[in-house]
Amino acid sequence: MLKEAISSIGFQVVAEQCGVSVRAVYKWCERGCLPRTDFTGETDYAGQIESLSAGKYKKADLLKLPR
Repeated sequence: MLKEAISSIGFQVVAEQCGVSVRAVYKWCERGCLPRTDFTGETDYAGQIESLSAGKYKKADLLKLPR
């Protein structure tokens, strides 16, 4: 689901909005989950992906993905 969400938005757009490299976003997709910092509340990439997708992909669902 994470790769689907990011692909629908665009890797470059997600990277720019999250303040990370495109390579970092590809790594999230390879692993199938967001980085640890999103689960501990240090970052809010899931929230930004939810906003960029206009609510199609929910933050709560993105954080439920197995790590």
